Amino acid sequence: MGEIIEFPGQRPKFGFKRVSKRSKAVENPAQLNLFPQPTAQIVDLATALGSFGQALLWDERGDAKAGELYRKAIEEGDCIADAYCNLGIIESQQANTGRAFDCFTTSLKHNPRHFEAHYNLGNLYFDANDFRLAQLHYELAAEVDPSFPNAYFNLALVRAINNDLAAAVNALTKYQQLVPAEAGRNAEELLNNLKRSLAAAKNSRVGPA
Repeated sequence: MGEIIEFPGQRPKFGFKRVSKRSKAVENPAQLNLFPQPTAQIVDLATALGSFGQALLWDERGDAKAGELYRKAIEEGDCIADAYCNLGIIESQQANTGRAFDCFTTSLKHNPRHFEAHYNLGNLYFDANDFRLAQLHYELAAEVDPSFPNAYFNLALVRAINNDLAAAVNALTKYQQLVPAEAGRNAEELLNNLKRSLAAAKNSRVGPA
């Protein structure tokens, strides 16, 4: 589910999500023919993976070559939206925030319902203290992929910051429903704090009897 990072106020949020799917798995050449000829052809796996697949392999190893290969994938038209999204994460990690924004928004131009690009863009806006746009993109990410728990966790945080406590409780409750019990218990303190804040806000509106 990703690594938890810190944000201002000492409250945790989940970090970026890389597009980890490959366009198609590379098949074992021997499985393509039940009775292969003795002189089997050697398959160039790098070519079979394509530029995006190669970039993803290097990216998962933390190799700087990944950025170059993602740019090559974009030039070749290979998984363009995915390549821009993952390149945006690399740019952000290198503190190139402007380039990261460009990458994520360009990813969405190629695929307006690109789940990871919406989620990652939400993280960038969160870190830039633009909580309105952060909430918007987390909500869009959750709409595209309702099964991804981290989007609900971050959405709960930003809704709380935006003083929408009831919606924050709902988002965090959804997060707990999607994760294993242990992870859900880790969010219990935050959920209880939100509920207490919500109750206090309601009481202050009602006032003394």
